[in-house]
Amino acid sequence: MAGDRPGWRACVLSGAVFAVCMIGTTLPTPLYGLYQEKFGFSELTVTVVYAVYAFGVIGVLLLAGNVSDAVGRRPVLLCGLGFAALSALCFLCATSLGWLYAGRLLSGLSAGLFTGAATAFVMELAPPGGASRATFVATAANMGGLGCGPLLAGVLSQYAAEPLYLPFVVHLVLVAGSAAVLLRLPETVRERRPLSTVRPRRPGLPPRVRAVFGPAAIASFAGFALFGVFTSVSPAFLAQFLNVQNRALSGLVVALAFFASTAGQLAVGRVGAARSLPWGCAGLLAGLALLAGALHRDLLALVVLSAVVGGAGQGLAFRGALSALAEVSPAGERAGVISMLFVVAYAGISVPVIGVGLLTGPLGLQDAGLVFIACMALLVVTAAVYLLRRPVPAGTGALGPR
Repeated sequence: MAGDRPGWRACVLSGAVFAVCMIGTTLPTPLYGLYQEKFGFSELTVTVVYAVYAFGVIGVLLLAGNVSDAVGRRPVLLCGLGFAALSALCFLCATSLGWLYAGRLLSGLSAGLFTGAATAFVMELAPPGGASRATFVATAANMGGLGCGPLLAGVLSQYAAEPLYLPFVVHLVLVAGSAAVLLRLPETVRERRPLSTVRPRRPGLPPRVRAVFGPAAIASFAGFALFGVFTSVSPAFLAQFLNVQNRALSGLVVALAFFASTAGQLAVGRVGAARSLPWGCAGLLAGLALLAGALHRDLLALVVLSAVVGGAGQGLAFRGALSALAEVSPAGERAGVISMLFVVAYAGISVPVIGVGLLTGPLGLQDAGLVFIACMALLVVTAAVYLLRRPVPAGTGALGPR
C-alpha cells in the first residue's frame, strides 16, 4: 500500500467485513433439525453437509491460498462475498438436500478465499507497531463471526416468521453492506500481478516458518475439531437428550464456544505467544473433559462449561499460533502461510466430525461423542507435550506493509 497506513478505523472495518463472511458459514447450525424434518435425513447426513463446507475451504486454500498475494486483497475478498451471497441464495431456494450441499460448498469457497486474505488484510491495515492488536482484530472477527451465525439464526428462527428463510435474507443484506465497505478500503498489496500469472502451487512452507508451523498446526487441529462437534451435532444432542427445543438457546450454546475463543485470544498479550499454545492445549483438554461429563450425565450446565472452557483454550492456542506464524513469515508469502494453517484447522473441523457421524449409527450419539473426546484428548496431550519440549519462540516485531 502506497503512503501511510490508514489506521485503526480501516483495520476494524476490514475486521467487520471478515466477521460478516464468517457469520454465513455457521448460520445453518441451529436449523439442521428443521431441515431434517423437511427432507428426512440422518445425523450422518448432517455431519456430511457440515463437512462439505470444510472441504470447500480446504480446496480453495490449497489451490488459491496465495492468490491475494499476487492480485491484491480486495479483489479476492469481493469474490468471497459473492460466493457468500450465492450460498445464502441456495438456502433460500432449498427444495431438496442437494441445495444444502451446494449452499455449504459455496460457503466453504467463500470462507476459503477470506481466511488467509482477510487475516493478512486486517494486519496490513493496522498502524505501525499494532501487529499484536491487529492479530486480535483478525482472529476475533473470525471467531466472533462464527459465533454470531448460530446466535442470529437461532433467535430469528425461534421468534420470527419463516425460520428457514429470514436468517439468510438478513445475511444477504449484511453481505451487500460489507461489499460497499470493502470498496472504500485501500488495497494493501503494492506490487500486483495479473491473475493469469498465478498458478496453483504444491503445499509448502518457507524454511524459516517450518519450526513454528508444526506445533501451531497441532494445536489448531485439536481446537477446531472441538468446534466442529459443537457446530454440527451439539444441537441434536441438546434436543434429544436434554430436551432443549428452543433454537435460540441451542444457538447460544454453540455461540458461547466461539465467543469464549475471542475472550481467550485477549489473554495472549499477557501470557505471551510461546506460553499460550501449551496453556491453550490445557484449556482444550479441560473442555473435552467437561464435554465427556456432559455426555455421560446429560447435564446442560456441563455442556455450557465445556463450550466456555474449551473455547477459551482454543482461542488462546489459535491466536498464539497465528501471531507466531505472522511474525516469522516473509511479507510476500504471509497470506499463503496463514492459509496453510487454516488448511490444517479445517481438516480438524471436518474429518473428526464425519467420524462422529459414522459412529452415531452403530454406537449412538452419546457413545460416538465419547469416542471422539478420547481421540481428541490423546491428540491434545501429545501436542502439549511436544509444545513443552519444543516451545514456539516468541517475537515482538511488527508486520510491515506490503
